[in-house]
Amino acid sequence: MSASRKLLLIGGLMLVLWAMAYGLWYALFAEHQHLEGMGASLVTAFTRAAERNMTEADAAMDAYAKRKFAYVRHVDVHSHWGGLSLLLIIFGAIFDRLGFQERTRLWLAVTLLAGSVLFPLGVILQVADQGWLPRALAVLGSGMVTAAMVFVAWGFARQR
Repeated sequence: MSASRKLLLIGGLMLVLWAMAYGLWYALFAEHQHLEGMGASLVTAFTRAAERNMTEADAAMDAYAKRKFAYVRHVDVHSHWGGLSLLLIIFGAIFDRLGFQERTRLWLAVTLLAGSVLFPLGVILQVADQGWLPRALAVLGSGMVTAAMVFVAWGFARQR
């Protein structure tokens, strides 16, 4: 078995275990608190709006938006890590069929694995910091995965 294939299979398996552990942690210890906070913020917002207290209604809607932002990031990260890990495993099973030399396949495997880790990591870091660095990590990671997949498609086309 080639080094690129091993890297994709082992990296994909490690990433799927990480995604499952993260999803389990989130479901058990954080999701219900986020959902409860979102519901409470909406109830407060609608109640204050009915009372014509728009300042407090706006503040409650802002609190809802912040909780919803964090909730969506957590769910997206879990699903993206899981989906990308499965893609790595599938590619690992057939990667030796690419029409490239092993050195090129290894670089593609490294790029796929690194991008599959960086993209969701940048997304989840946005919960704590909405600055440029987490966004740059997410963009870099997604760009790495996208570019590598273009080359993988080209490699499969060359193989024929």
